[in-house]
Amino acid sequence: MEFGDASATIERYRGALKHIVLTLVGMAEMGYGRPLSLVLGEAAVAPRQGRAGRKKPSAALCLPRHLYRAILLLLRPAESAARRLIIAAAQGIVVTLPPFRPRKLKPKISDTVAAMHRLGLAANLSKADFARYEAERKAAERRTARPHRLNLSLLDALKYPFRIRRRYVPAHAVPRIRSLDDDAPRIPLPPPPSQNDPIGAAKLTLRLDALGQALDDLPGQAQRFARWKARNDAGLARDKVARDAAAAQGKPGPVRFRRFSPLRRGRPPGGRLPRFDPDAPKRKNIREIDEILAHANAMAYYALEPPRRNSS
Repeated sequence: MEFGDASATIERYRGALKHIVLTLVGMAEMGYGRPLSLVLGEAAVAPRQGRAGRKKPSAALCLPRHLYRAILLLLRPAESAARRLIIAAAQGIVVTLPPFRPRKLKPKISDTVAAMHRLGLAANLSKADFARYEAERKAAERRTARPHRLNLSLLDALKYPFRIRRRYVPAHAVPRIRSLDDDAPRIPLPPPPSQNDPIGAAKLTLRLDALGQALDDLPGQAQRFARWKARNDAGLARDKVARDAAAAQGKPGPVRFRRFSPLRRGRPPGGRLPRFDPDAPKRKNIREIDEILAHANAMAYYALEPPRRNSS
């Protein structure tokens, strides 16, 4: 498959993705009842979900379940398609890296103090160490209070091979034997989830904003990806040299996990088409975003691994 100069195709798909993003923004504004620009400020300072001591999300940053899922159903493939357009646009960009300087990691005093407190031990710090501890604590507080802004990820999330999928049991099949006494009160079943249940959508709002910002600045995102690829390739080359030197001395080489490709194998995240085939009959469940994602996926693989031409 030959793509050649794909700038016109990239620009056409960028316009289609911007139209999809505008549609998703309109759906979110319909759920919030106010412009998305007013919600972004609150979402940026909202407490992050999934951490210890998390709080219930604010009602002003919640969307109904059906609307949340409808937006997410289009947002995931749109993010994947934008990521692949960035990779295709970065083809041919050359980045010159500065000389590599290894950094000496200095352990944080706050981590040492926290570990001692977990063990029930008291931490005796000198004046210098206590000053470092206070500086680290204040810096952590400033980072927590700082409005967090998301950038579109340039890498696909990898599938964890050892992930154990949870098996959910419906509420009517859960054992409810609380007592062997027949006179024990019967505990009613929990209510089933409703389509109008409020779901915290602060992270979803920031992802919408990050996708829109990336599509508005596609050349800048292409430069960003080219810098990441140059750093990653240089790191892979350094790791190979270190492993070869250790093997020559009969020692095990250093192990560091790096990405060999920004894309994961198989079907793109959120997509329904495994590959791009313009001559294949269109199925009923295939959306426009699925066709864009499949073509953008082929363009990204072509940009990462262009086929070798036979000069003979």
